[in-house]
Amino acid sequence: MRLLVKFNLIFLLVFLAGLAGAGYVSRSLLQRNAQEEIVEHARLTMEKAQAVRSYTSRKIKPLLETQMKYTFLPESVPAFAATEVLAQLAKVYPQYSYKEATLNPTNPRDRAVEWEADLINRFRTVAEQTEIVGERDTPLGRMLYIARPMRITDPACLACHSTVEAAPRTLIDKYGSANGFGWQFNEVVGAQLVSVPMSVPLARADQTFKVFMVSLVGIFVAVAVVLNLMLWALVIRPVTRLSALADRVSLGELEAPEFAAGGKDEIGVLAASFSRLRRSMEQAMKMLDA
Repeated sequence: MRLLVKFNLIFLLVFLAGLAGAGYVSRSLLQRNAQEEIVEHARLTMEKAQAVRSYTSRKIKPLLETQMKYTFLPESVPAFAATEVLAQLAKVYPQYSYKEATLNPTNPRDRAVEWEADLINRFRTVAEQTEIVGERDTPLGRMLYIARPMRITDPACLACHSTVEAAPRTLIDKYGSANGFGWQFNEVVGAQLVSVPMSVPLARADQTFKVFMVSLVGIFVAVAVVLNLMLWALVIRPVTRLSALADRVSLGELEAPEFAAGGKDEIGVLAASFSRLRRSMEQAMKMLDA
């Protein structure tokens, strides 16, 4: 087997091992970064909802107190305002969703489905738990969600949700008296939920991984070409010429030209050694002839 073939086989094995190792590490890193990006997006969406709730409670609700005596305005409810604002955001980014899932809501659209009710019950069971991050499969693909408990810490909330008798008449007229009552102070009644698709960041990570691997293969190929050219020019060609000259000399062709090696590297040292061997052979042949 030729030296160049052996070199390329070894280089190929090293290249494949390095490619596999780099691919495994980079893919894991990119996917982990993508998941962290998803979580940060979900938390940012949650903070937007919190900001809308706070603004509605402090700025909007006081402005609507007079109108609330004559008709109930859902816009005065922080939960309604946050849900509506993020619903507008979902029109631009339909993959992102926000819901204030409640076990016993006033507004039927906020009623918790089975998996949401499970999260709420976990918050009710473990009082110190303030956030749950998880994944679930949906018809739109795998989704990551962040859930935070909705705990009644403001006594003002009980004005509308404690008993039917205590609730504003305008609220009863709009939503009826069947749901949204019986809440207790410091009770977890629901959960804020933000769902973010995993497909977009993971697809971006896969695209980055493909570009990285293609670039890595390109770099290895370029290095292989350069190394092959250097090996051919600095080792293979001089050794091949020296081998051919050695064959001619070994067959008695003493008039064969000298091997010109101008360097002081290993090839140059080998050529100098061969030249001394050749001169010694010539002297020995002359002594035999004499």
